[in-house]
Amino acid sequence: AGVFFAPLELISDSEVANRRVVRLLERARVPVVLLDRCYLPYPERSAHDLVGIDNRCTGYKITEHLLRLGVTRVAFLGEEHAAQTVDARLTGFFEALRIHGIRPDGEWTWRGSPTDRSFVVRMIEKCRPQGVVCANDVTAARLMQTLLALGYRIPEDIRIVGIDDVKYASLLPVPLTTIHQNCAALGSVAMATMLERVAHPELPVRDVLVPTKLVVR
Repeated sequence: AGVFFAPLELISDSEVANRRVVRLLERARVPVVLLDRCYLPYPERSAHDLVGIDNRCTGYKITEHLLRLGVTRVAFLGEEHAAQTVDARLTGFFEALRIHGIRPDGEWTWRGSPTDRSFVVRMIEKCRPQGVVCANDVTAARLMQTLLALGYRIPEDIRIVGIDDVKYASLLPVPLTTIHQNCAALGSVAMATMLERVAHPELPVRDVLVPTKLVVR
């Protein structure tokens, strides 16, 4: 009666695959509720309801946390071919810098694998960050392991923050400060959105955003 779809990411042709999946569902006249993100590149918007979080605000809040700790040189790290939610978080990152009067000099935005030592060393040497805002907790956890292996102390040498608050965030070698997504609430809201869409297909398309909160560790 309906399909919840979390668009594919982290592969080069994800947009093609996502368009194909949704096209097949539309042809079958199956209602779709998108989870986390739209599958079309910004500023395009699909004709389907979306349930997620305010990623721009999330990027702003986690960056502002570092700035309030006195960090003045901060990098943003995300994986290549990541979902457009990462772009929105990056927008929030730059908005926080602007509001706090910090003008980036040099390369502060990085896309690559946090497990690649040579890539991480290049980022540290070129940016010399006091803190790193990671696009999500998985990236933060992998960066933490790489930095510890390279001999850096966290948070004494470099502070790391993430976004998502995955279950293992508090169990990492250095417990991770992050932004908590209420996954249970996202699921409940998604189900309610789907039931309303099935009952009232004529309703306008909506973005339903669930609140997040900062978790300091």
